Amino acid sequence: MDFELSEEQRLLQESVGRLLSDRYGFEQRTAYMKEPGGFSRALWKQYADLGILALPFAEEDGGIGGGPVDIMIVMEAMGRALVLEPYLATVVLAGGVLRHAGSKVLRAGLIPKIADGSLVLALAHSERQSRYDLADVATSAKKDGAGYVLDGAKGIVLHGDSADKLIVSARVSGKQRERDGIGLFLVDAKAKGVSIRGYQTIDGLRAAEVTLAGVKIGAEDVIGDPGKASPVIERVVDEAMAALSAEAVGAMTVMHEVTTDYLKTRKQFGVPIGNFQVLQHAAVDMLMATEQARSMAMLAAMMAAEPNAVERHKSVAAAKVQIGRSGRFVGKTATQLHGGIGMTMEYKVGHYFKRAMAIDVSFGDADHHLATLAKMGGLLAA
Repeated sequence: MDFELSEEQRLLQESVGRLLSDRYGFEQRTAYMKEPGGFSRALWKQYADLGILALPFAEEDGGIGGGPVDIMIVMEAMGRALVLEPYLATVVLAGGVLRHAGSKVLRAGLIPKIADGSLVLALAHSERQSRYDLADVATSAKKDGAGYVLDGAKGIVLHGDSADKLIVSARVSGKQRERDGIGLFLVDAKAKGVSIRGYQTIDGLRAAEVTLAGVKIGAEDVIGDPGKASPVIERVVDEAMAALSAEAVGAMTVMHEVTTDYLKTRKQFGVPIGNFQVLQHAAVDMLMATEQARSMAMLAAMMAAEPNAVERHKSVAAAKVQIGRSGRFVGKTATQLHGGIGMTMEYKVGHYFKRAMAIDVSFGDADHHLATLAKMGGLLAA
């Protein structure tokens, strides 16, 4: 199998890496966090100018026609920079719903705005009781003429407090945990009956609790076939987990680099602490864990577009297991080797560790996906 990047992909890697290295120093990130919405609107516009907001969308819809490997490249660079912008929320999650289920009219109306940076979207799917069960949806969508009326609540909506529009999942039929009977609806964030409470998450990003009370939806804002949205949601979440795996690899790579640099400069007993063999072995173990995660992130990226839902999910779940375990090990070891400074808010290694742990619990932690993988018979068929 060819793991080499194409010339276009290498150029993408270089251009995104250059932009983020120039604009995303640790102090700059702290400043962006204080801006409205918790991220840099100016940098978001630069993402649009660079073309990465249009990356996964079809050319006929106003995109560039990139694939999961291109998203992997961008997300790894964003993991290295520890970005705050709503790329996952807008382009991968909500954008993924539009790509897979949006009508031609919806795609024509929304995707060009995503691509030029003028529209921020968020996917409101998880609920307080659902944990990692994608089918556990209690929010209701009751028929109202040609449209629907939505009632319910959504939790941990990534960048929900800065979104212009929300894509909301709601149940049109069936019991609360049934896979069938779920629909997807486009909701204006300022519509009557929509209440949004935003907050900062442990990793410095933003999320929101969204309440819907008698929110009316027209027929034109129904996405796909009402009641048959589960395959779309599952596919989009698989793509998001593949993207998060790449982001985690970027974060782990920086933790390893920062730690090895610290071992070379921090002195004890008159010599750099990196001279002590036990610490050298710890740094090598960090590298091995990072490279194991990188291999699985590459597998997830290559399988993200797999039409066979079972094989796709098995590969992504396996990647999520390794990402979670590697992220925890690399972050823990980096913090320990730094000593007290690794625990401070003023030093960046702890912030990378927090992001790695947030990625682990997003859409299911390592233990959850290991159990899922076991039920599915493992990654490789016997």
